[in-house]
Order: sequence, then structure tokens, then C-alpha cells
Amino acid sequence: MQNKPFILGLTGNIASGKSYVLNYLAGHGAITIDADLVAQQCYLPGKPAYNALIARFGKDIVQPDGQIDRDTLGKIVFADPAQLQALEAIVHPATTNAIKTLINEARMVKDTKLIVLEAIKLFDSDMLHQCDATWVTIADNETRLMRLIQGRGMDPISAAKRLNAQSPQEEKAKLADFVIHTDGSFEETIKQIETGLEKSGIRLS
Repeated sequence: MQNKPFILGLTGNIASGKSYVLNYLAGHGAITIDADLVAQQCYLPGKPAYNALIARFGKDIVQPDGQIDRDTLGKIVFADPAQLQALEAIVHPATTNAIKTLINEARMVKDTKLIVLEAIKLFDSDMLHQCDATWVTIADNETRLMRLIQGRGMDPISAAKRLNAQSPQEEKAKLADFVIHTDGSFEETIKQIETGLEKSGIRLS
């Protein structure tokens, strides 16, 4: 009988190195799930949240091609906390259910040792209870700022605003089972990843 795969929750603030860690694990055989991408897919026609969103917010949020205009929807919900709460009440359960389905499907894949769930709001989500352990990536603010400017082409003011808009990364680090500091070399980050895997008893290919 196949051993039950280990489910790892991965989170961290913007430009903290989550993608590098995720890609490294994927390259060594882990199955990865991007919670943000799953949430976006819930808005698509035929998906669980689609009709509920139109029923709640009206047909004005629908584009001519039938897709939900997320910019229009964003203007509605971010101007009114009650509307934002209504949106989350629709999208969060749909996202959670979709992720549970993906986890169950991943468990059925032969020889799966590790399933990684990447979620920016992992510690505020029901998905936390699905995880056997949690990792947080962190990097100093100067490093993260330069990653946004040089790697993503943001201007310094916009980049700084993005950093400041999120809760302090130290808060996530306090909640995590393991913390990876990514402001060093790639080799140093990989050593930390391997240490985290070893602590969890995981041996990848």
C-alpha cells in the first residue's frame, strides 16, 4: 500500500522567494498547488463561484465574452467592506473545495511523496488544517524591494507600497514550522530546503 503523501503548506510575503522554493521542490518530484491560481479559476464560466458572483453583484461584472471582469468587481468590493465580505463568502469555500479535490487527486498519483500547497494567506485559511507542516520564506526588505524593481520591473514607489501593504513577514515566521531565509545565495537556500525536508522525514528524487 502506498504511503500517504506529506502535505506541505508554503507561504511568505511578496518577493520572499516562495516561487524559487516551490520550483525546486517541483523539480524534485513534488506535486504543487497554487492556491491563488485555483481561486482565479473559480471565477471562470462553469466553475462553482461564477453564477453565485453574478447573482450577488449583478450582470455589470460580466464582460462581452462571458468572463467576469475582475477589475470591475474589485472596484465594487474594495470600496465597501460588506461587499468584500460577500465576495470572500462565495470565493473562499469554492477555492477550498477545489484545493481539497486537487489534493485528493494528487494523493492518487503513484509514488507521490510530497504535495506542496502555496497560499499567500495560508495561516488565515481552512487549508492550514490540510497541512502536515508549514514553511515560510522570508528575505530582508532591501532584497525584496530590489527583486520587485529589477525582477518585475516595478518602479520604486509602487514596489515599496506593495511591500508595506502586506502584514509583517515576521508574523508568518512565528507561526511556521520551518523558516527559509532567501536573501543569501541559491546554494544557501537549497541547503535550507534540504534541511527542512530532512526534518519532515521527506526524501525526494
